[in-house]
Amino acid sequence: MKQSCHPIFAATIVTVSVLTVVSASNLHAGEFSGYIGGQARVFFEDPLSPAQHNSYLSAVAEPEYTHQWDDGAQSFNAILFYRVDQYDEQRTHGDIRELSWTGVYQDWELLAGISKVFWGVTETQHLVDIVNQTDLVENLDGEDKLGQPMVRASTERDWGTIDLFILPGFRERTFPGEEGRPRPNIVIDTEQDAVYDFSSGKDHIDLAARYSHYIDEWEFGLSLFSGTTREPTDFSPVGISANGEAIVVPVYSLINQLGIDGQAFFGDWTWKLEAINTEARSGNKKGINSVQSVVGFEYTLVGIADSVMDLGFVVEYHFSDRRIYENTIFDNDLATALRFVFNDIQSTEILAGLTTDADTQSIGSFIEASRRLGESWTLEAQVRTFHGTEENRPLYSFRFDNYAQLDLNYNF
Repeated sequence: MKQSCHPIFAATIVTVSVLTVVSASNLHAGEFSGYIGGQARVFFEDPLSPAQHNSYLSAVAEPEYTHQWDDGAQSFNAILFYRVDQYDEQRTHGDIRELSWTGVYQDWELLAGISKVFWGVTETQHLVDIVNQTDLVENLDGEDKLGQPMVRASTERDWGTIDLFILPGFRERTFPGEEGRPRPNIVIDTEQDAVYDFSSGKDHIDLAARYSHYIDEWEFGLSLFSGTTREPTDFSPVGISANGEAIVVPVYSLINQLGIDGQAFFGDWTWKLEAINTEARSGNKKGINSVQSVVGFEYTLVGIADSVMDLGFVVEYHFSDRRIYENTIFDNDLATALRFVFNDIQSTEILAGLTTDADTQSIGSFIEASRRLGESWTLEAQVRTFHGTEENRPLYSFRFDNYAQLDLNYNF
């Protein structure tokens, strides 16, 4: 398993650690929290590749430490992550999700170290969320993110909030290994170095900025990003596996991305939008501009049938011209979902939905449920299925990868 320890990445860790030790003489006064857990994933059909399996077990730990001093004006936060998978060597991986110092000085908040930032408002895809790399080996939904070395300066004023970022040290996307499942019918080798179609490679320093504000019922954000794309723009073949599958490595390019996100609240209705314009700055797609968008709404019925339960209806339309990201699964798709919020002491929630490709009529379905068990335990379950995919579409590789997953975590 290739361990990512880029020199800038390592230097950031050392710098933040030294600053924290010097500034805080009593770190023992902080708070520890986190969780440990186990996961079982079971597939309903035999795999396409003989290297894959029908069931997988894994264990995970994510401890967190936080400490504040100087009357709350300075703080230190650390979140470590590690998973051990039964079969997939690439899913057995660790990451520093957070290791950062934060200081507040007059009207500015400064952060240095490794951290995670979330941008976006839609449910089924977050187009504008580009600061952190996706930890795709964790889950197909792309919600899990790797920690990103950064320096961030933020200020909140009456006229809005400004966030400025310097992002040294590129993080490559994680992918399932040869024994992993679900995965495409190619082996994406992350043990070998990825291909960068520009001279500075992973040493390139990225820049980002975001302005956000709200006016009455409207919330909106404008973002700019200039640097290495988080999603590979292509894959380069490097060999053939023992099972006859193509082995490839990701290709990353330089881009400029302009993003807009917003939501408006009108009674029980929430209208949402995310859209980006991406310009390729390197490689064989240099000079190409691409547009992607997600637009939709969520309507909530509060206290259905005179109960305390809420029911939400989610509808989102996805568009992409696929001029840069040719392998996207969201190019002309409609996502619909139901969200059940039970508002009980166990915080029970269920989200069930379908994503339908308007061109091929292929359908991907999902059910996600979560519930607290007592004071310290949480139980999460999900089911994902893929139906009617055509041979030339990205989801065709997953046609036998319908699965159910159960997570049991102990929170401390």
